[in-house]
Amino acid sequence: MTAAVHLASGMDVLRVSLHVLAASVWVGGQIVLAGLVPVLREAGDGVPQKAARAFARLSWPAFVLAVVTGFWNYAVLANHHKLPYSWQMVFGAKFLLVLAAGAGAYLHSKAQTASRRGATAGIGLLASLIAMVLGVALAG
Repeated sequence: MTAAVHLASGMDVLRVSLHVLAASVWVGGQIVLAGLVPVLREAGDGVPQKAARAFARLSWPAFVLAVVTGFWNYAVLANHHKLPYSWQMVFGAKFLLVLAAGAGAYLHSKAQTASRRGATAGIGLLASLIAMVLGVALAG
């Protein structure tokens, strides 16, 4: 017996594509910006802060879109499938990590010392990366 293979519906393509795009901007942007910080420091005083503010204008809307589409994904799946307890536990862990990522990024933007900026950036990025990996696991 073979399983039927089919293309996703247009709405599923839109929903998942928006989620992946938002996560790409949020997570990938953090990695890119971290790699650019040394060059931005050499470019002059205040340049890293200007770049961070410009990134924030893109990343925070992406973060919100990722959260909204994440719950949309959950709602669609829960409506069509009986989600096992293990899947729900991973989703819960992912959501907690998303909250930690947002908190880390927010605290990073408010940090006054280099050590706090580094620690909060590390927390935000690590939480974002683990949440991304858990998202891949949830996709099956």
